[in-house]
Amino acid sequence: MSVSSRLILPLLILPLISFNWKYGANTNYGKSTIKLHQIFKDQNSALGDDETPKNYILEDQHKINILHYYLSVDLHTGKKLLKGDATICGVILDKNLNQIDLNFYDNMKISSLKLNGERADFKTDQYHLFIPLSSVRKDTFNLNIKYSGTPKREGFSSFVFGEINGQSCVYNLNEPSYASTWFPCNDMPSDKALLDMKITNDSSEVSVSNGKLISVTTNGLRRTYYWKTVYPLSTYLICLYSSDYVNFSNKYISRDKKDTMSIDYYAFPNQVDEAKIDFKEHPEMIKFFAGKFGEYPFIKEKYGVAEFLWQLGAMETQTITGVGFNFVGGKQFFNDVYAHELAHQWFGDAIGPETWKDIWLNEGFATYCEALYAEHKGGPGALRSSMMSKFRDNFGGTVYNPVSMFGGTVYDKGAWVLHMLRKQVGDSIFFNILRTYFNDYKYMSASTKDFEEVCEKVSHTSLEKFFDEWIFKGTGIINLNYDWKAEDKNSYFLVSINIDQIQSGYNTYDFPVDVKADLGSGASVLKTFFINKRRTELEFRTDKRPVTITLDPDNWLLATEKGKEK
Repeated sequence: MSVSSRLILPLLILPLISFNWKYGANTNYGKSTIKLHQIFKDQNSALGDDETPKNYILEDQHKINILHYYLSVDLHTGKKLLKGDATICGVILDKNLNQIDLNFYDNMKISSLKLNGERADFKTDQYHLFIPLSSVRKDTFNLNIKYSGTPKREGFSSFVFGEINGQSCVYNLNEPSYASTWFPCNDMPSDKALLDMKITNDSSEVSVSNGKLISVTTNGLRRTYYWKTVYPLSTYLICLYSSDYVNFSNKYISRDKKDTMSIDYYAFPNQVDEAKIDFKEHPEMIKFFAGKFGEYPFIKEKYGVAEFLWQLGAMETQTITGVGFNFVGGKQFFNDVYAHELAHQWFGDAIGPETWKDIWLNEGFATYCEALYAEHKGGPGALRSSMMSKFRDNFGGTVYNPVSMFGGTVYDKGAWVLHMLRKQVGDSIFFNILRTYFNDYKYMSASTKDFEEVCEKVSHTSLEKFFDEWIFKGTGIINLNYDWKAEDKNSYFLVSINIDQIQSGYNTYDFPVDVKADLGSGASVLKTFFINKRRTELEFRTDKRPVTITLDPDNWLLATEKGKEK
C-alpha cells in the first residue's frame, strides 16, 4: 500500500496548500501528495484496521505448505452473493499432524468439502476451517471446497460489492488477514503458492486478477475470465477486480531484449482519457527499477493497474495494482503513488515478509523507492525534497514489529533507515545490497534479520549497532545541539565544533555526518566525520573564516540540529 494513499482522503474536501520548504525547493514530482503528506501525517495510523484477529494463525498452520490454489468465483452483484469453488493442493510437513487448519470466515456456507476426492468431515469457528486427517496419511493433500455467501466487510474493505456512477465494481483488499473473508486459505504471508483464478460475472463486466490471462469465455449473459500465475504469491496479494472497465495497454521490453511484456490498464469509462495521461510513465518506471534492482520479477506474466473504489489509496496486488479512482485526474499528480506500488513488485511481492513484524521490508522500501524515482527524474534536489516530505520528529515505536502496520514509522522512518544506510555504506555498496537481497530472496519470504545478513555480507561490515538503533530497538530520531568557533592561526583558521546528542529515544547513535563550512562568496568546505559518542569534539582547517557551520546540509540523517557560534 502507498503511505500517501492513507492520507489522501482530505483531498476531497480541502484545497491544496503551498509551502515554502525549509530544506530545499519542492519539485513538481508528486507535489500534491507531498503537501498532503505534511498536513495529515499524524492521521496515517488511524484510517483503517491493521489488526490481525487474535489466534488467527494457529500452530498447525505452520505444519502445512500450500502449493496451488485453484479458485473459481461466481459473482452475483445484485444479490451481493459470491459462489466459490476452491481446490487447494498442499504438502503436510509434520507426519504427526492430525488435521488441516485453514483460515475461512464462518459466515461463508460450505455446501461440499472433499479431501483427496472423498467427502470429509469438517468443523469451523469464526476464522477457521478444520479438516481431520484419517489414520492413513499422505504427505500431500487435495481439498475441494464449494461455498457461498456475502463476504464480511473487514479491515480496509476486504471484499466489496460496490457501485460507481450506477455501475457495479467488485474488488478486494486482503492485507493483512482478510483473504479468508472470501476464500479458504493458509493466510500467512510466508506461505506462497501458485494461483489459477476463474472469475464469472455479467457479460458486460471485465474481470481482472493476478498473472496472465489465459481465456475469456461467454455463456449467455455470463462471462468468465481465466487468469493463471507461473510465479508464487502470498494470499494477501491475491486479487479480484471486476467492473465495466475500458482496457488499454502499452509494452515493456526486458533489459536483455528477450521478453516483451504487456502493461495493462483498466480504467472506469468516464476516466479513460485521464488514465491514459496518468499511467503513461509506467514503462519508464519499470525500466528504472529493473536497472536498479534486477529485472521486473514477473516478466512472463504482466504488470497492470486497475481502478477501484477505495478512496484511501492503492494496493500492490501481484502483477496488477489496484488504484483508487480519486488518484486518477489526468494531471500526473500521483506518480509517487504509482512508483510506490510498482516498487512493491520487487519488495513486498517478489520478496514477501516472513511475518507482519517485517512489514517495513515492504513499505519502507517502497516509500524509499518514491524518493529514488524522484532522484532519477529531478536529481539530488528532488531526492532531498522527497525525503524531507517524509520527515517527522515524533515517530512512535520501533520499525520492526511496529505499533501500527500502516503508520508513519513503518513507511517514512523505514524509508529514512534505507536513506541513512545508503549514506553509511556508500552508493555502490548500497545498491549492490538491494540487488543482492532481491536476487537471493526473489519468490521467497525474508525477515529483517535476513536483510541484515545481506547488508553485512555485501558491505563486509558489522551493522548490528545500526539495526539496533534504527530498526529493532530505537524509537526516536537523532537530536543534536552544537556550537562552533574559528580561531585565526595566521595562515589558516582552526574550526572547532562541539556536538551533543540530546535525544532520549536512544542514548548514543553512531552515524556519519557531513559538516559544511560556508566561507562566503559561494565558497565552502565539506568534511565528513563519524560520530559514536554522546558528546563529540571536532576540528578541521579552512582558508577563510567560516560565515556559518551547518551539520548534515544535504539531509542524510533523520535528525534535528540546532547550532550557534560561540
